[in-house]
Amino acid sequence: MDNEKLLTGNIRSAKEVGCIAARYRKRQALTQADLAGLAQTGNRFISDLENGKGTVQFDKVMHILDLLGLDVVIVERK
Repeated sequence: MDNEKLLTGNIRSAKEVGCIAARYRKRQALTQADLAGLAQTGNRFISDLENGKGTVQFDKVMHILDLLGLDVVIVERK
């Protein structure tokens, strides 16, 4: 999986964010329960995030991405 190209670039949906989070979690050999414990949230939240549920709390999503070593960068479209 280390050689697998991960989705980056223009992210257009909650599903794409969830896919990236799941891939990075798996690359770090973490289960959903492991990540939920690190983030001090429930397993259901991790599942909802990874499945692209659009109503998950933004601040919690940002915390999860930070724990996974990911940054969110916003740039103006050209």
